[in-house]
Amino acid sequence: MTDPASPRLEIDGSRFEDLEGFYDEVSRTLIPNAGWGRNLDAFNDILRGGFGTPDGGFVLVWSNHALSKKRLGFDETVKFLERKLERCHSSNVPAVQADLAAAKRGEGETLFELIVGIIRVHGTGGREAGDNVDLLLA
Repeated sequence: MTDPASPRLEIDGSRFEDLEGFYDEVSRTLIPNAGWGRNLDAFNDILRGGFGTPDGGFVLVWSNHALSKKRLGFDETVKFLERKLERCHSSNVPAVQADLAAAKRGEGETLFELIVGIIRVHGTGGREAGDNVDLLLA
């Protein structure tokens, strides 16, 4: 678990409406003035440290997360998966098509849930818990 004295960084769900806006918020709040890949793999890398986030871990406060949950729901997930389908390796096409079909039915993991899952990997109980990034949904 992250030390109670760990720095707190905040993502405010009221400041973005879609995935590109989320990336803008990450740029603004987690790694100001740093360039990054603006994709979920690069976001995962940011959480590992070395990109301007605090050494030793931090608490990531996601304020207005309920709004983000709605905005990064199935509609935005469909858009994300359609873009992914255009550029993924041919061996991944069937899996992305299946995820896209499920999202269009309102089933499966939403983009919000995917991002939360990425963050939780770096916190208590996650595969990369040594990064000491704890998520607080507010």
